[in-house]
Formats: sequence, structure tokens, C-alpha cells
Amino acid sequence: MKYSNVYKGKFIARPNRFMAQVEIDGVVQASHVKNTGRCKELLKPGSLVYLEENINQNRKTKYDLVAVEKDKLLVNIDSQAPNKVVKEWLEAGGIYANPTLVCPEKKHGNSRVDFYIEAEDRQAFIEVKGVTLENDGVAAFPDAPTERGLKHIYHLMDVLQEGYEAYLVFIIQFKPVKYLIPNDVTQPEFGQALKEAVAAGVHVLAYDCIATPNSMQMDQLVQVQL
Repeated sequence: MKYSNVYKGKFIARPNRFMAQVEIDGVVQASHVKNTGRCKELLKPGSLVYLEENINQNRKTKYDLVAVEKDKLLVNIDSQAPNKVVKEWLEAGGIYANPTLVCPEKKHGNSRVDFYIEAEDRQAFIEVKGVTLENDGVAAFPDAPTERGLKHIYHLMDVLQEGYEAYLVFIIQFKPVKYLIPNDVTQPEFGQALKEAVAAGVHVLAYDCIATPNSMQMDQLVQVQL
């Protein structure tokens, strides 16, 4: 997954969850933040950030904030990027070697699941979670309580009862990383639901990513410690 027309800037402030004030070449610009999470440990005044210029003249903001440097770590914070790299991965045989169908945003019951895939006589539903929270080389999810995330886990357990396979894929939007853990300090219910899902037969996977200012690519399988 690649970006075009990427600029380096300096983060100044985030007046709301959708907008940031960023200095680019000495000029303060309003930028769209492509992540509604808190990202407080990343978006600090003075942090180096990377922005993609948007060519849509009808938009209020000219730039999208897509990545930030945290010490020596480059973290992609684009919440759309994990699904894009997973789609590339699935089509290349990431779960099924020769998929006959890769369908994003598949409606199932009262939910819309990130991906549905088929290969011969196998079918699976897949939910994707982007991870940007890091502490001493350990990735954690979520960075804020997520009722939606809990709903997704329990829905994956439901589809198992219908004969489908189910996958929850965490995309760690940086590297290096030692392993991934559920953030029990922020939301212990999420970690408990994750344990229940594994016991029920949901495949829980985590991959780190090679992130650059203008790209992100899935790389290595990472251990999930529950």
C-alpha cells in the first residue's frame, strides 16, 4: 500500500479528533487526522509527522496525517491502512493459497464484517484491527475502550456456529515489536473476550508492518500473548 505526494511536517495541536494543526515548511496548515483514536502517546507537540497531499479541491483540508515518528519508531496511524494491506495479503494467498473470492465489507446478519473469503470448499469471515499503541517494544490493543471491537469478537464466535472459519487479524502499524497483548488496563473486557474467542476456535493472528513515510506493507507474524 502506497501514498503519493507525502510531506514532512511538525505536529502542533489536535483541536478535535478529526483535525490537527501541523507546520509544513514554516506554514501552519489544517490537516485531517486519519485516525479517530486518542493517539496521545504519538501526537505530541513538536513530533515529526508525515502527510499526504489530497488533490480533491472540494475538501476543507489539503492534507491527511498518515504517520508519526515516536523516538526512532515510525508509526503509521492511518486507520484505513490495515484493511488495505490485509486485502493485498488475502489476494496474494495470505490465508487461503488460492482464494476464489475476497469480498470486503461483507454483510452478515446485523453486522458488516471486514472481509469474507472463499477457496474451494472453505469460507471464512475476517475482522481487522489496526494497532498503534506501543510501550517498550510491546504492542497493545485497544488504546481506548471499544464496544464495537467487543461486538466484532462475539460475532466471529457466532459465525463459527454456522460452519464458517473465523479470523481476527491485528495489524501492528510499525516494527520492530516483541509481541502483542490485549490492553487490560484500558479495557479488561476485551482481553477476556479474546480468550473466549480463542477457546471457541477463532484464529487470532498479529502481523507487524514495514512502515515508511509513503507506504505500509505487512511483514512478520507476531506472537499474541493472552
